[in-house]
Amino acid sequence: MREHGGNLDLARQRFGGRAEDWIDLSTGINRLTYPVGEIAAHHWQALPSRSELDALLQTARHAYGTSAPIVAMGGAQAAIQLLPQLAPRGRARILAPTYNEYAAVLSAAGWEVEEVRAPDALAGANLAIVVNPNNPDGRRYAPKDLLALLPRVGHLVIDESFADGIPELSLASEAGRPGLLILRSFGKFYGLAGLRLGFAIGHADDVGRIAAASGPWPVSGAAIAIGCRALRDDAWAKATSARLARDCVRLDDIAQSQGWRLVGGAPLFRLYEAPDARAAQDKLARGQIWSRVFAQNPTWLRLGLPGAEAEWLRLAEVLAR
Repeated sequence: MREHGGNLDLARQRFGGRAEDWIDLSTGINRLTYPVGEIAAHHWQALPSRSELDALLQTARHAYGTSAPIVAMGGAQAAIQLLPQLAPRGRARILAPTYNEYAAVLSAAGWEVEEVRAPDALAGANLAIVVNPNNPDGRRYAPKDLLALLPRVGHLVIDESFADGIPELSLASEAGRPGLLILRSFGKFYGLAGLRLGFAIGHADDVGRIAAASGPWPVSGAAIAIGCRALRDDAWAKATSARLARDCVRLDDIAQSQGWRLVGGAPLFRLYEAPDARAAQDKLARGQIWSRVFAQNPTWLRLGLPGAEAEWLRLAEVLAR
């Protein structure tokens, strides 16, 4: 498996402990999850109906502020797996460094893949990919600047998996334009990554192609029920966005006390530069807090935001040792 956060098995192999003893801050998944409540038995027992799936899609349009065609999938990763089918094989350019599955999936499908460092360098690509805000460094790109790229590429894919807390960054409202495809993750912001739910939003031709490749039941009945409930809950989303903004400041203050420099981040994670990121990871791991480091940059340390107050207290205690 390629390098990702969430690899808690590796942490336990090296440092011991039960999974439930660990605070996993190696991902950008909300530690205070949406309260899903009771799920009716038929959502587990029956195949999802067309009307239920349509209700989920309409709710997602509301949550993401769009009227464009949309398809539900088993997480944003499921959409990434199908990107090679979006157009005939050609040249893909990816604004990097970023989430490493894009290059791997496209290369395996026979695309010519090039990683570039500036948005203008995407021009001329048959398929251009931007993660906004970016993972892992949180770089942000103005929607108007990304739209200006659209006539200069064959398809423009914008991964907005971490945009829930920054709605002004989203281009979902423009996703009906030919060649523009927006990917959204449900599980990160709502803290329910195990549910495996995400969405692709775009022009009818592209969404239809992805939907056909996804099959008749692309997500589970439970994912539909929980997704509808959560995506309708505007008050929870607003309160969570405000809390995450406060918690980012709190975590940055803790990091500064350790001599770590903020590189960047998004509402669900922060990236710091530490003198020795691997040593910092080991120190945290001895207190059963898992973080993420990067083989290509030995000074980068990424932390998700702690959730309950007890997690914040343990983080402070471990770092104070």
